[in-house]
Amino acid sequence: MADQFRIVFILYPRLTQLDFTGPYEVLARMPNAEVILASKDGGELVSEMGLTFAGLRALADVDRADLIMIPGGPGQTEAMQDQTFMAEVKRLGEHAQYVTSVCTGSLILAAAGLLNGKRAGSHWAYRELLAMFGAIPDDARVVRDGNAITGGGVTAGIDIALSIVADLAGEKVAKMIQLAIEYAPAPPFSCGRPETADAETIEAVKQLFSTFAAQRREAIEHLTGAA
Repeated sequence: MADQFRIVFILYPRLTQLDFTGPYEVLARMPNAEVILASKDGGELVSEMGLTFAGLRALADVDRADLIMIPGGPGQTEAMQDQTFMAEVKRLGEHAQYVTSVCTGSLILAAAGLLNGKRAGSHWAYRELLAMFGAIPDDARVVRDGNAITGGGVTAGIDIALSIVADLAGEKVAKMIQLAIEYAPAPPFSCGRPETADAETIEAVKQLFSTFAAQRREAIEHLTGAA
């Protein structure tokens, strides 16, 4: 890449910080990357667990993006229903070379009409909701369909970002970044996906997310007229 490649992280209140900071750690290390952090109003925003991000640009002041990256999080439902915010997502996404997301950020891409007929991933607890926007739910950790790169929840953001780097800058660069951040997952428990977790743990997490799931479904039904 001879010219700087502009990556715009589209942020919103109550996002899951690792959905953002995981891929940021990778993509900001890519050679020739220009990384812009932006939200609807710019300035500061508070993440899901109270971590505050500052110095953000206003989305309306960002004229273009080569790639947009949208994290997920509890605030995704409210963001998806914000017409001003969604207009900016659509504006930047329609002309970007890549539209990408982590976790439920894919629901924002789908709501903006950027995933119609495309395979897309999301957090396993909400993945099926993508179909309500005309996307095709895919359970892969990293899902690539045309210019859309999406995937699983939270920690999958690092895998997604490394896949993006490999696509843009080559596998050698992606491997260097992976080693530089010592990304070598070795979780203490084999329960990071519902396919490997025990039934009791799955049910407990479903209960934990039940309110969010109901709110998301209700919001999407309202947006799509399916209610």
